[in-house]
Amino acid sequence: MDIIWHSKTKQYHLYNDEISYIMAVSPLGDLSGIYFGKRIHDKEDMSYTLNRFSLPNESVDPDTESYSMELNLQEYPTFGVTDFGTQAFEVEQKNGSRLSAFVYKDHKIFKGKKGLTGLPATYAGEDEAMTLEVYLEDELTKMSLTLSYTIFDKYPVIARHAVFTNNGATDTKLTRALSACIDLPDQDYEWMQFSGAWARERIPEVKKISVGSVSIESRRGASSANQNPFVIIKRPGTDEFKGEALAMSFVYSGNFLAQAECSNYGRLRLLMGINPNTFTWLLKKGESFETPEVVIARTDSGLNDLSRTYHELYNNNLVRGKWRNTPRPILINNWEATYMNFDEERILNIATKAKEAGVELFVLDDGWFGDRDDDFSGLGDWVENPKKLPQGMAGLARKVNAIGMKFGFWIEPEMVNPDSNLYRRHPEWLLATPGRKGSLGRHQCVLDFSRQEVVDYIYDMLKKVMENAPISYIKWDMNRALTEVFSTGLPAEEQGMVYHKYVMGVYSLYERLINDFPDILFESCSSGGNRFDAGMLYYAPQAWCSDNTDAIDRICIQYGTSYGYPISSIGSHVSAVPNLQTGRSASIATRANVAYFGTFGYELDLNHISDEEFEEVKEQVKFMKEHRELIQFGTFYRLRSPFEKDQAAWIVVSKDKKKAIFGFYCLKSNVNQIPGFIKLAGLKEDSVYTLRGEEYYGDELMNMGFKLGRLSTTDLVIGQDFVSYVEVIEAK
Repeated sequence: MDIIWHSKTKQYHLYNDEISYIMAVSPLGDLSGIYFGKRIHDKEDMSYTLNRFSLPNESVDPDTESYSMELNLQEYPTFGVTDFGTQAFEVEQKNGSRLSAFVYKDHKIFKGKKGLTGLPATYAGEDEAMTLEVYLEDELTKMSLTLSYTIFDKYPVIARHAVFTNNGATDTKLTRALSACIDLPDQDYEWMQFSGAWARERIPEVKKISVGSVSIESRRGASSANQNPFVIIKRPGTDEFKGEALAMSFVYSGNFLAQAECSNYGRLRLLMGINPNTFTWLLKKGESFETPEVVIARTDSGLNDLSRTYHELYNNNLVRGKWRNTPRPILINNWEATYMNFDEERILNIATKAKEAGVELFVLDDGWFGDRDDDFSGLGDWVENPKKLPQGMAGLARKVNAIGMKFGFWIEPEMVNPDSNLYRRHPEWLLATPGRKGSLGRHQCVLDFSRQEVVDYIYDMLKKVMENAPISYIKWDMNRALTEVFSTGLPAEEQGMVYHKYVMGVYSLYERLINDFPDILFESCSSGGNRFDAGMLYYAPQAWCSDNTDAIDRICIQYGTSYGYPISSIGSHVSAVPNLQTGRSASIATRANVAYFGTFGYELDLNHISDEEFEEVKEQVKFMKEHRELIQFGTFYRLRSPFEKDQAAWIVVSKDKKKAIFGFYCLKSNVNQIPGFIKLAGLKEDSVYTLRGEEYYGDELMNMGFKLGRLSTTDLVIGQDFVSYVEVIEAK
């Protein structure tokens, strides 16, 4: 790992054992891209890669009459000079001009990585990464721009963000400030996005890239279940185990844009950052704006390898504190068992039975506070309801602890019901446009987290509950999109800042509570998967994957999620049947076989299952305790896609390759077919492994495959919907 600066040619080379990232100061003084790909030898002068000619109808630099931005690769492009592609940024000046010309002034290379102010980001020590900061200035406006690049030692990754500072004499306004741009010299790629909606999040979708643009975005105030802020471009023919691919992951939880744009001259531009359609930022004299971070990864070895990079980087260099690389506790949540209809006795009955099964943590969901018996009232009043908790949260938590379990509870701090004391006291604290009718979602409004006094108020209420009780876990929910986004706390010229300030307010509340209660495990939730993004993982190392707990749907949801996010982050539980969302009934074995590949827990009352099922639950808990560290932090491989066949399979392998857990799932039976083979992955070729009491060489299991009929001939030949198997594979 190193960053080389060739002063004579003004060229940078960032490299580690796997990748090279090369760029240079262009003839116009900005940064021009040269190469991003597999590691190559360093060379002082690669200026031959620049296109120093003009094509018909092209604009060129008047000093050279031979250099056009449009015909070259740009690192952080502007618009209106000689590049007509999508720009990475735009600065509106006092006179109305939006033209910028940032030119190179200086740079700094240092070991390690700086944090971002008030924003989540990957982190690294001096032996783990190196960082390049390139300083540019617009000589006319005196605006400065810092472009930051971090390369990691162990990962084929570049982390990027930008900082704008107004050093001029007048106010300016950022109307676009994306975090990263990469220009590539050819367009032979496919675009892969992860789309859906509530209860069907992060479903992979692949489309061919051609001249023009393809993009995804969120304008909902959160990263959203509809589009995830993680995209892949891959070569045609790239699959899980072979081929070239590049990905961008946005470490941010608000509105975003991800875009691939093919020019008519063969260039492919990939951009990611805050959605400019809902963003403007006033920069007064001396003020700065720092964009969130984009993590760019690359592979030559297929999509599983790309996912492994993100899994390991985020587990090791994004998740912080006590829960970094720590196996997650097995929990039970009362939501689908009781909803808001509970009292202390019923909660303790559920907890007692769960303890008998070996469950470690009880989570009290919605309905414990204010006048809260349904969705219509009480939200925002974070004071215990004495009818349900006669001794408060502290009393219930101590009783659960006495049973032998940890205790946690649910909150939704960003929202408020119109029927609440908070709303009646402070109606001005809502996001609401003056003179316009407001919208409701789940019968609730959105608090204006761009206002410091609102964040302070919620912090004080939650801290009082948390500090008086032995709390081990907090589930932080957010159940609606942002609408009528206007803050009465900001002047007209700053209304374009509200969306981003809101996200910053959420982050600040997380940070304060984490600092006060560093041992608490936070789980983020946003109607399930509405805010499942890398930014949240910095504060909450796991996220409720989806409100859809149906095991068969969850195979697809968890499969798609695994492309960009570690298994340790995926909140996955066994729930009651018939399933609340789909009405489908799968065996408790299959429900657990899916939920194992995540944090694992239960969303039901174990008092209401059969004795036989309860014995299964005890075995499930025992199995997960034995294998959860491997499952959550081993190397995960997708083997068979549920989107291509009526079956799905995956495997997770220990770092030393001595042990693996293999999961196979039949989504739909197919009559009169032989079972066939499935090829495993990640094993040592010359090691002998035991699977179901029989011995196989690693190369046999990976190259010939494992015959599925050997699991259960009857089930897999005749066929049965929702059959699944989870098998332990161990080296002799």
